Amino acid sequence: QVQFVESGGGLVQPGGSLRLSCVASGSISKIYAMAWYRQAPGKQREWVAAINRPGSTDYADSVKGRFTISRDNTKSTVYLQMKNLKPEDTAVYYCNAHPPDQGSWGQGTQVTVSS
Repeated sequence: QVQFVESGGGLVQPGGSLRLSCVASGSISKIYAMAWYRQAPGKQREWVAAINRPGSTDYADSVKGRFTISRDNTKSTVYLQMKNLKPEDTAVYYCNAHPPDQGSWGQGTQVTVSS
């Protein structure tokens, strides 16, 4: 079972940018679709963005135009470039397959958007 390790989070001011990375313990080339998810305090985890093997992407309406997901199968890594961050983007961000493998959730990386 592939495990994921997320990194790149931090504290950023509104309007700022961050780039998250997710490294898999095994190859992701056989995983058709990968995605980023997030969980804000007191809320359920929600889907943020997805990318399939051919490279097609899809985004939640709340992040469309601000976030960009990409994947590098040779490095077993998925990225999330986040721009024009807003306080409502504050959450722990996770990556996983899409739909997610419940046994593969990592620790996530905290993103805090605050002035």
